[in-house]
Amino acid sequence: MSDDFSAEIYDAIVVGSGANGGVAAKELSERGLKVLVLEAGSAVDPQADLGHPVQDMAKRFYNLAISGRQSYQAMHPGYWKTNPDLFVDEKDNPYTTPPDRPFSWIRGRQVGGKSLTWGGITLRLSDYEFKAASRDGHEQDWPIEYADLAPYYSKLERFFQVRGDRDGLAQLPDGDYQPTIPLTPGELHLKQVVETKWPDRKLIASRGFGLNKSTRSAAWPSSSSQGSSLHVAIETGNVTLKSDAVVSHVIFDPDTHKATGVEYIDRTNKTTHRVFGRTIILCASTIESVRILLHSTARYRSGGLVDRSGMLGRFLMDHVSTSTFFFIPGLQPPAKPFALSGCDSFFIPCFVNLESQTEDFLRGYGIWGGVQRFDLPGIVRKVGKGSIGFAIAHGEVLPRFDNRIQLSEDVVDAWGIPVPHIECAWSDNEQRMLAHMHAQIDETIAVAGGKPMKLTEMFRIPLFSELVSKMEHTMSFSAPPGYYIHEVGGARMGTDPTNSVVNPHNQCWDAPNLFVTDGACWPSSGWQSPTLTEMAVTARACAFIAEEIGKGGF
Repeated sequence: MSDDFSAEIYDAIVVGSGANGGVAAKELSERGLKVLVLEAGSAVDPQADLGHPVQDMAKRFYNLAISGRQSYQAMHPGYWKTNPDLFVDEKDNPYTTPPDRPFSWIRGRQVGGKSLTWGGITLRLSDYEFKAASRDGHEQDWPIEYADLAPYYSKLERFFQVRGDRDGLAQLPDGDYQPTIPLTPGELHLKQVVETKWPDRKLIASRGFGLNKSTRSAAWPSSSSQGSSLHVAIETGNVTLKSDAVVSHVIFDPDTHKATGVEYIDRTNKTTHRVFGRTIILCASTIESVRILLHSTARYRSGGLVDRSGMLGRFLMDHVSTSTFFFIPGLQPPAKPFALSGCDSFFIPCFVNLESQTEDFLRGYGIWGGVQRFDLPGIVRKVGKGSIGFAIAHGEVLPRFDNRIQLSEDVVDAWGIPVPHIECAWSDNEQRMLAHMHAQIDETIAVAGGKPMKLTEMFRIPLFSELVSKMEHTMSFSAPPGYYIHEVGGARMGTDPTNSVVNPHNQCWDAPNLFVTDGACWPSSGWQSPTLTEMAVTARACAFIAEEIGKGGF
């Protein structure tokens, strides 16, 4: 074992270099703190690894037909839009589930993490989500409220130059936006018929990043960590980035029980190393951060992390979701499809009575979609003149004690680290919500003059018809947990060490210099896309860390 960088004890060690790790590095380094960022995956070269569709398709054929290393990853639509190397090798990075409860863990291990593949939708949560338990009595509220995150939301939206409209919706707070991208003619048609039939319902332009491709002057997408926060952090001169560092566990002082550093294994040569810091911030992604915490407990090492609440690994959530493609005959298609991105799309939020629940399920959901934003050449179309659209509903999953992450007793990854064993299933509440989703989507398509159709009904897809049919079958009623890549929970935030893993400042109760700021800390999932809120939670925690270190703390 060697102790890399041991000449310096960093002010902060940030585990993960994706959306949250980039924000943590930026917020701390701009305040003058010395930061080490550890990334389990390799560095990415934008010229070699981004923007090569023919090469990417060849890799997919190899991975599916020969290597068999990306079976779960290939079932996700995002896999088919970018370099498959930005998704994990499943043989090196296995995990386990009960045979009857599948979980589709979609992952990216490289500098930038999943920020290189995410859709770029940025929605704020409201107090309807932060304080949902006070309204319906299920589980517990967040220990923070919307006002605590509002200034960090605004700071991030200005930094990322998020696009959107100020729509004045209580269930989806407005932000500090750049001008939005207009809706397509097909979406304006949908908006008109939806808001006429349901006056209490709004169809709005989505909020987020515009379509951004690599160019010579801007090699990284602006929605990626490298194209935004991580780049700014490195430019301060206060950040050291170490890739190929697979973190095994956090190291603790046996006397004080404070965290002193982390142990990692080099991805390529599999040697073990230790690094040290005054604070440790886990931003590795929800399940990875919980995996690191579990492997840091007293069960696995003497003097390890104490989990007095018994909540570590519990209350795993993902958004419950379903998707539908549709065709509107007679609605003139554009000469070429409009762009599809975080802000090039629409939302219909939020399907629930917020004040007095009248449906037969708790919490709520929204519908994301687009019309006239994708098509295939006429030679492969089976349908005639008209416009193609999609609608994806995703909703809040209730936190449940039985949905959990443990460490496998007998399966390890390529570096000898126990892998997560994931147990997660939809409850009756989610099944009732799904039924409502399907009914609302079908009715919305009908009032627009359209009809639901499968991709294989609209297009001839000879090479991929079997795979596309399998994907459509997977999504026919609902996607399995994990598929929507919005997993949160497992190290929830709370008001007391008996009901949570971390406190309102994201500190582990029994190791106050160990912070968990990614989705793992969420007490409930909300229905909105989580990335902006995760980054706001991270920025808030880092402001607290910098203040405490400035006062001589930790």
